Amino acid sequence: MTGSAEDARHTPGQLAALLLDTSTEAIGAAGGYAGGVYLRSGTPGLLRLAALAGLPGPLFRPWWRMHVDRPFPVADAYRLGVQVVLPNATETMRRYPQFAAGLPFQFGSLYVPVVAGSTTFGVLTVLRPSSADAAELQHHRDRLVRLAEELGAALLRLEDGGARTPVAWDGEPVCVRPPGARPSAGRTGGFAWDPVTDIVTADERLPAVLGAPAEQFAAGVETLARAVAPSDPRRLLAALRETATGRPPALPLYVAAEDGAPRLVELWSPYAAPAPPGAPSGAHPVRGFVVDPGPGALADAAADLLPDGVLCLDRLGMILYANPRAAQLLRCPRTRLLGRSLWEGVPWLSQPAFEDHLRSALLSPNPVRFHVGRPAPETDDDDTAPYDGAWLDVSVYPGPSILTCTFRPATRVADSAADLAPEPGVRPGTSSARVPSMAPLYRPIVLAIALTEAVTARQVSAVVMRELLPAFGGRRLAIYLLQDRHLYLAWENGFPTGFLTPFEGVGLDAHLPGVETLTSGRPLFFDSMDQLAAAYPGIALDAQEGARAFLPLIASGRPVGSCILGFDGPRSFSTEERTVLTALAGLIAHAMEKAQRYESEAALARGLQQALLPRRLSAHPLVETTGRYLPGTQGMEVGGDWYDVVEAGDGLALVIGDVQGHGVQAAATMGQLRSAVRAFALGDRPPDEVLSGTNHLLIDLDPGQFASCCYIRLDPETGLARAARAGHPPPLLRRPDGHTEVVDLPGGVVLGVDPQAQYPVAELRIEPGAVLALYTDGLVEHPGLDIDEGISALRVALARAGAPAARPGRRPLAGVADRLTATARHTADRPDDIALLLATRRMERRNGR
Repeated sequence: MTGSAEDARHTPGQLAALLLDTSTEAIGAAGGYAGGVYLRSGTPGLLRLAALAGLPGPLFRPWWRMHVDRPFPVADAYRLGVQVVLPNATETMRRYPQFAAGLPFQFGSLYVPVVAGSTTFGVLTVLRPSSADAAELQHHRDRLVRLAEELGAALLRLEDGGARTPVAWDGEPVCVRPPGARPSAGRTGGFAWDPVTDIVTADERLPAVLGAPAEQFAAGVETLARAVAPSDPRRLLAALRETATGRPPALPLYVAAEDGAPRLVELWSPYAAPAPPGAPSGAHPVRGFVVDPGPGALADAAADLLPDGVLCLDRLGMILYANPRAAQLLRCPRTRLLGRSLWEGVPWLSQPAFEDHLRSALLSPNPVRFHVGRPAPETDDDDTAPYDGAWLDVSVYPGPSILTCTFRPATRVADSAADLAPEPGVRPGTSSARVPSMAPLYRPIVLAIALTEAVTARQVSAVVMRELLPAFGGRRLAIYLLQDRHLYLAWENGFPTGFLTPFEGVGLDAHLPGVETLTSGRPLFFDSMDQLAAAYPGIALDAQEGARAFLPLIASGRPVGSCILGFDGPRSFSTEERTVLTALAGLIAHAMEKAQRYESEAALARGLQQALLPRRLSAHPLVETTGRYLPGTQGMEVGGDWYDVVEAGDGLALVIGDVQGHGVQAAATMGQLRSAVRAFALGDRPPDEVLSGTNHLLIDLDPGQFASCCYIRLDPETGLARAARAGHPPPLLRRPDGHTEVVDLPGGVVLGVDPQAQYPVAELRIEPGAVLALYTDGLVEHPGLDIDEGISALRVALARAGAPAARPGRRPLAGVADRLTATARHTADRPDDIALLLATRRMERRNGR
């Protein structure tokens, strides 16, 4: 019991150390410059970035959280259990346009799921330089797969070792520098601190680095902190005490010596060593070392004389060097710059567009140049240079471990810097008094791309909820659609239960903001509930305070509905935000209109398909058959797959086919082909003539589609089967002894392409008790896998499914069909429809049936 409790207590520290080690190893294994691990969280369906090596965490905050259903490579790797390899920006844009729109830089990336047994813990990812194609990354991918397997096994051991909850991550990511980025020059000294006794033990090099006698450090950790960081010992003390809790500091720690020169402090806790018996929480031993990079006299002296400001950052955003001119232009003393993160040292640089350019420098090898607005001095006695302009010309030059930034006053602001211009009435570099907004971070193209992929009203609403609402800091969403001059709720999130019920089905004559925004075509913005109540006396309110935005959904002049955005607190809406929200409402309206047309067409197609699929299969006393059909869950959810069993003379014809495409046209073509095949089969035509005749029919119809088909004519008495196929996957045959094989049938091209196509016939014998399986490619095609691998997996599943033994109250073959389609039935994301037809010969006639 003691061991289990102890393991559970150490789990956070062990987990952080494990993830950091794997992230840094992955960078070297995949030839990258940044790596990280996403882990499942306590929120179902949500992944969180747990560890990040080589990039500053705050700069990538929009990617800290990832829903598993988003069309992003991390989500696909986790949800589908596949490796995702994106060698360059072109391939990234082709496969994941939303992801590429948010990070439109020249880099490649790899994603490998972290799996152990039946548990998927997360995804290991590496960002790296661009490559020509995925083949160049095969070796790197193999090494990354091994690392992911080792991490999965370690996480499983950690979960089974006493932790009372599943391994998950719900906090901010832990960030470290990439491997090999530590200072290569300078002096280094180490120490150990016991937080229980407050004894500090220094090695023989530390006194020389700090210029203090060794016995001085024995006085305790506060003495050590003052010696290492005389300008700010409190920062070092806080980091030491945080490390003693079993969690490493979130960032490498730079502190300043008395002369302002930076010192690097690395801290860690030996997690494997238990805290002393009876020790309070936060009493883990701490070890560390101090690096004095040295004055760098020649280089620093040269840079100090430059007329431009020069600032050097490591890859986590820590300021390693600033010349005097940089301090003047940034309006911050050098002593407040060195050893701090860029966001801490120069807070006004936390502008979304500036951070976007900095991301570009971190993710791609090319320098970037841009303009940034800076604040005017707040007082006349500022100790830096006089205010000499509102804009700075900034260049960032990326390196393997250091980013060099130059600053100079900008006399003219280029057009490309227009997106950095401050709002009217607000000085550059300052923020308005309103609630901070993420709106400038939001890229309308991301929403536009996401909306093009949404085909149902619920999918459109989910995209708005996922992409638009967080970008503007909203927490509540309601979408109403117009039908017969009344508004009906299509989606809601965040509102109190039942609050929106009284507004369901309101007419267009109601005096409500959600109605008037649609009838007038004007968006309505309310900075607070008081404003809303004043404009609409007596309206029911769902909160004491909070801003609201009511947006009309109008597509090509036609009213579609209205959209309501809710915020927890009061806030104002800038002119830019109002313009962007109004434009985005138009995109949403067009997507909703398209979704409504789609759903009408889908309902028609589903009805047509259900009418065309066989209600029952032709029976024979010596043959049992069963079929299964599963519609796809992406797009129209209706395809052209079909199966059939038809009486053919004294035998049975087993048919399965797949019309290319989805929707009403595919379903209609499928119905025509099924009727043609049935007509040929009823005439007991040979298999090659059946396919040839159907091929000519499809070419004459010219629907712009092609189809695959497999046709087998079975003699129930002898078990002799004559088969032909047109571009269709080969059947499977499970023999009575359990041996299962892929039936090697010669085939012709798909139907509807070549009027001269030939379809050779092959013979096979089906013994009593054997199971013949016909299927469409939706059952065997999986993202990232070759179709032959899917067919092999289905062959193994059929072998394991067992013989169709009789079961009380049901047809015995049905159980085999259910087992073969079980995984597909429970998969929410089926890109294609699935058809399966099974047939078996009975051992003998049963009571003349």
